[in-house]
Amino acid sequence: MYKQRVVFVHGAGNFGSAAWPRQHGMALQYDALFLRRHGFDTEAEPLETDFAEDARIVLRSLADDGRGAAGGHVVAHSQGAIAAMMAAVERPDLVFSLTLVEPACLSLTADLPATAAHRALMEPLFEVRHQLGDDDYEREFLRRAFAADTPEPSTPEAKRAARRLRLQAPPWQAPLQIVPGVPTLVLTGGWEPLYEEIAGYLQETGALHRIAAGGHRPNDSPEGDRYIRSFIAEVSRRQHPQAS
Repeated sequence: MYKQRVVFVHGAGNFGSAAWPRQHGMALQYDALFLRRHGFDTEAEPLETDFAEDARIVLRSLADDGRGAAGGHVVAHSQGAIAAMMAAVERPDLVFSLTLVEPACLSLTADLPATAAHRALMEPLFEVRHQLGDDDYEREFLRRAFAADTPEPSTPEAKRAARRLRLQAPPWQAPLQIVPGVPTLVLTGGWEPLYEEIAGYLQETGALHRIAAGGHRPNDSPEGDRYIRSFIAEVSRRQHPQAS
């Protein structure tokens, strides 16, 4: 039985399948690929953000699947939404739909008030990130972005995660454009004006916007998971009725 491809693009925290605990079961219905962005590895040293390479990783995952088919649906969280949008702008023919969960697409809304306020809060930290230790940066980043505390990293993976977070580039530096003609769902948690502002901007350009509980990870809630699955299923029925 032919399965359409669904590509999952993680944010700045967990990566691969660990970033999508609620969506694992979609592999029963779809050819599900859980990506690792540039610099995310279980053992190798983290690397600086490369927006263009992230987009290439997404596009490679949508290439010919060996059965003569290419393309698929892309589901992306937070900073992963940057790569998803860049890939869709470059090759809209390969992206059947976009699902953007709490998208960190700040370069689209740079002149809007919530985005400007967030940048004013975070930019001084980004400017000194290479002068700070990994632990100090992680602690201050989480305090500013999420008003959250974090324990001292105590395992090798926790230490790599702190290093990886410090190496993430400011999202407002990403070269983003609106994606023409690709069905898009924006899923937010309704907790942070920044993401609601981005969602509102994308809604004005044609995206569908839904809110589900779950803070910065509404995809982990039952309601958010349903929104993701039903949106992809509906787009699949409309675009590829033979695959339904």
